[in-house]
Amino acid sequence: MSELKVYPDHDSSQTSVYTDFASIQRELGAAGIRFERWAANRPLSPDAGEADILAAYRDSVDRLMAEKGFRSVDVIKMVPDHPKSEELRNKFLSEHTHSEDEVRFFVEGQGLFNIHRQGKVFAVRCEKGDLIGVPDGTPHWFDMGPRPHFIAIRLFTNTEGWVAHFTGNDIATRFPYLAA
Repeated sequence: MSELKVYPDHDSSQTSVYTDFASIQRELGAAGIRFERWAANRPLSPDAGEADILAAYRDSVDRLMAEKGFRSVDVIKMVPDHPKSEELRNKFLSEHTHSEDEVRFFVEGQGLFNIHRQGKVFAVRCEKGDLIGVPDGTPHWFDMGPRPHFIAIRLFTNTEGWVAHFTGNDIATRFPYLAA
């Protein structure tokens, strides 16, 4: 189940928790963060590659690309025994920004986006079927957990793909990680 926890950015012990979609969407929308629920029900084989996954969701991807002017798309697929899972987890756990909206559609699994905005941290556990859009320039970090399992379609307005600008803020170390 998707979940949103909202903290003051100076205190991870105070939190408001939301678990129903309407409340999550309302709270995130008030902060300018896109959150939608899409159907993630296309059959995929366990060994489906990027081309298979994009083909299965081509109509939704094409619609979103046309709507927002995205110019490239890829798929990130993480499994617990991925050889670079720890390296990638540590990279994504550092607060960073992008010069474009970060849009992700979760086809499988889960991940925790922590979005630092308006003096708060919005910790959104995204699951299968969730689409999240973090506005450009917004500090955030992502936790895939110690045993990552997710497939997400990523859309970009630049053709270079994922380009992060790390803030140097250690705020991510003061907030809960994604539980196993």
